[in-house]
Amino acid sequence: MISWVNAFITRINTYLTRLNLPNVTLTLIDVLEILILAWLVYRLLNWIQSSHAWTLLRGIMVIAAALAVIYLLQMDTLIYIINQGLSIAIITLVIVFQPELRKVLESLGERELLNHSFLFGSTRNYTSRFSDRTLEELVRASMEMSAERTGALIVIEQNENLREYERTGIEIDALVTSQLLINIFEHNTPLHDGAVIIRGDRVTAATCYLPLSDNKSLSKALGTRHRAGVGVSEVTDSLTIIVSEETGGISVAYRGTLQRSVTEKALRDRLIEAQNKTAAVRRKSHWFRRAK
Repeated sequence: MISWVNAFITRINTYLTRLNLPNVTLTLIDVLEILILAWLVYRLLNWIQSSHAWTLLRGIMVIAAALAVIYLLQMDTLIYIINQGLSIAIITLVIVFQPELRKVLESLGERELLNHSFLFGSTRNYTSRFSDRTLEELVRASMEMSAERTGALIVIEQNENLREYERTGIEIDALVTSQLLINIFEHNTPLHDGAVIIRGDRVTAATCYLPLSDNKSLSKALGTRHRAGVGVSEVTDSLTIIVSEETGGISVAYRGTLQRSVTEKALRDRLIEAQNKTAAVRRKSHWFRRAK
């Protein structure tokens, strides 16, 4: 046993000697590069820990440790098999991490620096955000459905397009009114099941299917309606109003976070934020200055 351990240590020393590590002399550029790399690693670890990739990463670390042992012990047959399947493994990782990678790219594209630059300026028409009248109609409908314990799921489009979810439902294209929303979600009506999608001041579609959230931190008491509301908020920047059929409670989902037991005032304040009037004014003044 001792001889085997000594042989293993000798092999590790030999392997490290072959690396021929160079002498390191740091310059200002090197220090800057190290800081940038450290920040990137820090952000990567934060992203991994806050997503479902953390469990997968631990599995990858186990595989990496096994690979290190295989290469150190020079297991030629296993090394040959690993080399042949390396490209397949990389493609598999991209497929497995596809949702997480998509979120990272989307978050990069939403940075204010890119959104307000000339080349990457948002093509979204900020003036299409809903009006004050639509805001009041949404609040009125939510409060009335809450009082009657009528279940509702209302998705309000912001910057990211929701057409892929509209296609799963029935096209409406009608002005937003509290009466319309209440009638859509009324029990035993043809359109009450599923979500309503709102773009600007119009209801674009009803009975739409939304992706369900698999967030383990959500309460087990929450049903499909709440998980769908959180699910669509995880993959888009939409704001979702959820009215519980069981309790009549109003919840708001945004960016994967669910705010429950929302009061009328809190709902109105949240919708005012979603109007993004400041951005609309800033966008208009920006183009006005350019025109001059």
